[in-house]
Amino acid sequence: MSLRTERRGIHVDQSELLCNKGCGYYGNLAWQGLCSKCWREEYQKARQKQIQEDWAFAEKLQREEEAAYASIQPQPQPQPQPQPSLTTFSKFEEKKTNEKTRKVTTVKKFFSPSSRTAPKKENQEGKTPSPSISRQSSIETDRATRDFVDFLKSLPKPGREVHKQSRAFIEIMASKKDLGADELSECVQDFYQNLSDRLMTHFKGSSESVERVMDQVEKYIMTRLYKSVFCPETTDDEKKDLATQNRIRALHWVTIQMLCVPVDEENPEVSDNVVKAITDVIEMDSKRVPRDKLACITRCSKHIFSAIKITKDEPASADDFLPTLIYIVLKANPPRLQSNIQYITRFCNPSRLMTGEDGYYFTNLCCAVAFIEKLDAQSLNLSPEDFERYMSGQGSPRRSESEGGLSQAAPAPGPSSPALAQVYQNLELLSSLGSRQERVMEGARSLQSDLISWQESVEREVQEILQKYPLEIRPPAPSAIDSDNIENDRLPPPLLPQVFAG
Repeated sequence: MSLRTERRGIHVDQSELLCNKGCGYYGNLAWQGLCSKCWREEYQKARQKQIQEDWAFAEKLQREEEAAYASIQPQPQPQPQPQPSLTTFSKFEEKKTNEKTRKVTTVKKFFSPSSRTAPKKENQEGKTPSPSISRQSSIETDRATRDFVDFLKSLPKPGREVHKQSRAFIEIMASKKDLGADELSECVQDFYQNLSDRLMTHFKGSSESVERVMDQVEKYIMTRLYKSVFCPETTDDEKKDLATQNRIRALHWVTIQMLCVPVDEENPEVSDNVVKAITDVIEMDSKRVPRDKLACITRCSKHIFSAIKITKDEPASADDFLPTLIYIVLKANPPRLQSNIQYITRFCNPSRLMTGEDGYYFTNLCCAVAFIEKLDAQSLNLSPEDFERYMSGQGSPRRSESEGGLSQAAPAPGPSSPALAQVYQNLELLSSLGSRQERVMEGARSLQSDLISWQESVEREVQEILQKYPLEIRPPAPSAIDSDNIENDRLPPPLLPQVFAG
């Protein structure tokens, strides 16, 4: 799925959002542009082909080992003597061959259609799960369990069977911790499909009733399995999260004008919708159920449409929506964005991703993330030099604009963001304050040096005067002291020597 960028805005052909096979459902970048149904068909074909190749390879190895064993067998004797070493080697090779064959058979059974009913058969035989598989219940899982049981009470006939199958499936999934993310996804999707087919038979083709039950099943199952299947260690989801987060941080300088986003953030009502959209896409990470994560994306998208409609005073188009969604993602920098997208892709009820507004908005979010990952100078109508300067932090679009650096770029409608303008104003103020502080510090250092020099010069002059003119202190005449003491009667005679000495 490819995005086209033109000089004025970001455009995407709506046909590119659909499945590459032309089935009419929404495709997904994670599935190579296929919808969930076509992707599962292709995935199962590839798995079956791999299983057949593995089976053929195992049989080939077995025939070669049998032929090698036959070639080293001694000629039959009337009374053949046992050969311990050869017997030991034969048993070892036989055990090795059986082990390979057993592994291939196990894989084939696991991915064969008949294996999907195995958990149900085991459950019907009365096998209870091991207590070691039980997981510590949290408040959220307990609430999900209560809600699930309360919902199934309204379905007395199929409710008990649905609850029984769901619990058995959770216990089975808990024992498959070594499986990769694709295998875990395949198990969940198979369970969805099998249970949905059974419910279609019970409800006699009522798709609305089936979807209502499947929503509750998804909520119950994925709340219980969330910790073990979200961002599993067998994937590189966490690495992708960090790469996307760093990429968005490096693009913090991208403005509304560069993306041609028709949103006026100076309008309080528009600004309120933008804030709500950012909050919704960030809140997606706090949800456990894929359907709840999709609901956050849907709410975010509706706030975006509202902001565009208020700004343009007319309904928003798809060419308006996608650039604005990209801008919202850049401003929000949602946590674990790639992990959340992969989690929804792997474990959501496929019908929600194939059709409806949830599937449409989710597909657009995937397109927005793909655009951010491949964003370059041409996408923003910038020169490669300016793009590199902005990415490295050595320049900012506002300074280049004041110098004519963006004079050839197409101007975007609407005023600039007041928050962004305030940021640049604060940056300029900080820059001027830094220069002023440096000048003050230079003046202070100069004054300190002058004070030290002045003190030293004064001390030298005093020493020179004292050496040239020594100071002699002579006591006054006694007669004068007595007369003053008698007239004023202020100081007693014993204190006079102390006073004059001082």
